[in-house]
This record gives sequence, structure tokens and C-alpha cells, in this order.
Amino acid sequence: MLRSFFIGLSTNKPFRKFSERSSIGRRVSHRFVAGMTIEEAIAAAQQLNREGIAVTLDALGESVTDAPHAEASAAVYHRLLDEIASHHLNANVSLKLTQMGMDVGGENSAEGQALTERIVSKLVGHAHRFKNFVRIDMEGSQYTEATLGMTERLYARYPGAVGTVLQAYMFRTEDDADRLVKQGIRIRLCKGAYKEPAEIAFPAKADVDANYLHVAKKLIPSGVFCGMATHDEAIVNDLCHFVKVHRIEKSAFEFQMLYGIRRDLQRKLVAKGYNVRVYVPFGTEWYPYFMRRLAERPANVLFLAKNFFRN
Repeated sequence: MLRSFFIGLSTNKPFRKFSERSSIGRRVSHRFVAGMTIEEAIAAAQQLNREGIAVTLDALGESVTDAPHAEASAAVYHRLLDEIASHHLNANVSLKLTQMGMDVGGENSAEGQALTERIVSKLVGHAHRFKNFVRIDMEGSQYTEATLGMTERLYARYPGAVGTVLQAYMFRTEDDADRLVKQGIRIRLCKGAYKEPAEIAFPAKADVDANYLHVAKKLIPSGVFCGMATHDEAIVNDLCHFVKVHRIEKSAFEFQMLYGIRRDLQRKLVAKGYNVRVYVPFGTEWYPYFMRRLAERPANVLFLAKNFFRN
């Protein structure tokens, strides 16, 4: 019920407008968002790199409905790729297709897909020249096939420079994982943070967890470097045991976590010799991302309640 409440809030435009413009909103979001500017994001990435943690940078934004806004979003990512190179960071970037214009001309329209592919192709080409990487984030199920198809086409042009995300709560995820791995495309496996109907997604957490482990145990030994995105310590421990039992090199994959969440577990895994990457979001359009983080993990709500009045 709490999950549905926060997912509902994530699309509430009046509350989003108020929150993103208020000092209280920015203060509350600070735990999970690295800052409002590129400079703040780079500083956060540098600190994580000093701790032995890799980074993926995400300039927050989604649901863009006009081409100039999409082009402006892309310009931020071009600058990010330049900054990563100039600061010699162990970092890549993540973006959303709706941020790059997928909904221009209507939700998931042909016009929007063409615009988005042109914009993202330039970004992936930029990353390819720097021997870097663009992760195309997965959004709601209405975008799943378009996201996979675009990733495949861009990967064919720029091998190794682009990958995507699969969500374990979707019934189709195992088949999608097989499809992408056969092409050598890197996957971030997460549980999923959108509200989906029971006809296409597991409604029960136990089933999502079971599917997550099932797909993860196919990806880790696949020979394709994939990211296991989870803060669930039981799942992390299960995967560590799996790797040990099957004598899989720790370098074969990485754990991925979100900025500000389970920092203790991040450091523990680094100390054990695992690759860890932290997803570092920044920017003024933080509200939908923040609400989905609260929806994913009730403990985040309790944390904020306990720490709101602390300096």
C-alpha cells in the first residue's frame, strides 16, 4: 500500500512543482540526490572513486514533450562525458529515453522514437570515442520493447558503448536477458520501480525476489559484464555464495547501488574485493526519482523521518 502511495505521488504534477521549488523539498531529497549541478555530481563521483567505488552519473529528468527540451537534456550528457574524461573518473552515464524526447508527438510515438534515437546515437558515439559507456534506463512497460530495440541498434553501431536495464518483476525479463546476452549487451538487473498490472508483472515481493535471483544467476556466469542492482542484503549474500561455490571470478560482474542507500553494504563489498558501482543522480528535476526510491524501500521513509531535523 505504501509503495502504491509513493508511486502515485511520483506522477502528481502540483506536488512535484511545489517540492522541486521549495527549500524543504531540496533538503529532504539531499540524502538521495548528489546536488543540483554538474559540479556537485562530479565532486560526489570523485569522493566515491577515492573509496574504490565506480559511478554512473544521471542528470535527472523524464517525460519531455518538446524537442528543444530533449536537446538541452542531451547537452548536459555531452558535457558529463567530457567532464568524466577530463577528471579521469571511473564513471559512465545513465539516461532515460523519455528525457531524450521519446514522448514528443505523443507517448512513445514514431516521431519521438526517431528524435530520441538520433539524440542518443550522438551520445553513444561520444561515449564510444572516449571508450566510455551509456546505460539506457528502463521505464514503464509501454517503453520496454522500444528501449530494447534501440539499445540493440545502437550496440550494433557502437559495440560495447551502450547497454540497458531489465526489471525482475516483469514476466518477460528472463527471455529479454537471454536475447541481450546473446548479442553481448551489458545489463543492469534491478527489481523494478513502476506500477505494472498483474498480467505482465509479479505482484508479490517473494516472486520478484525469486525471479531476480534466477535471472542474476544466469547473467553472472554469462561472460557479459552485468550489474546486479540491489540493496537487499539477503540477495547480495546469496549471490556472493553462488559466486564462491561456482568459482566465478569477482571481476565477472558488479554490484550496483543507489547514492545514499546502504553505504555500509557498499563499503563492505568493496572490502571483500567485489566491484561496486553507485548510481549518482543530480539535477533540479529530482522529484519523480525521489518518490520511486521511497516506494521501493519503506526503510527510506523511516530514515528521512528520523533525520529530517538533524544538521
